[in-house]
Amino acid sequence: MNPSPLAPEILFHLGPVPVSRAVLTTWCLMAVLVVVPWAVFRRPRVVAGPVQGALEVLAETIAAQVREILGRDPWPFMPILATLFLFIVTANLTAALPGATAPTGHVETPAALALVVFFSVHWFGIRDRGLRAYLSRYLEPTPLLLPLNVLGEITRTFSLMIRLFGNMMSHEFVVAILLYLAGFFLPVPFMALGILIGIVQAYIFTVLAAVYIGAGLGAIET
Repeated sequence: MNPSPLAPEILFHLGPVPVSRAVLTTWCLMAVLVVVPWAVFRRPRVVAGPVQGALEVLAETIAAQVREILGRDPWPFMPILATLFLFIVTANLTAALPGATAPTGHVETPAALALVVFFSVHWFGIRDRGLRAYLSRYLEPTPLLLPLNVLGEITRTFSLMIRLFGNMMSHEFVVAILLYLAGFFLPVPFMALGILIGIVQAYIFTVLAAVYIGAGLGAIET
């Protein structure tokens, strides 16, 4: 029986734990995203170099977008939101590298990211409003809507996962089919389009995460 095309490609085992190509790529991305900022900002310069300057501009751009969404100081939320954006955009762009696979094209990675957003919403909401006031929002405008409000939390988390997974998986499938049928050169425009799709999907995921956090804070009605 042929394996499912959605099944992860197992590279090796750590004891009984299988390690897939997507997991190995994720570990490499995590190492890069930790080491590069640490190396750049452990001794920041007054006159920023190109890498420090690019990272500062990116951080300020994300902060400005978060401020516009939440209507408040964005920096308390930057560790989670900026990390989400940087990880997702780099993970999406690995699809353009030979021999690499985008972790976001495998459902377990978008699922984990969506769960991070889910718990972050409740964490920030409870911290900002208090447990009682935060939970009372599920009873608005009437306690009869409690099941629907809870279901809404679950479905929006699920849709966040499916949106990212579906877009990245479908793009990888299209490129793989074109490579098989037409060779390398024809899919090049689709790979370039994939870079744009990867950046846009990272932006959408981060913006939606900010919107959901804003809803948890009571700053945004969803």
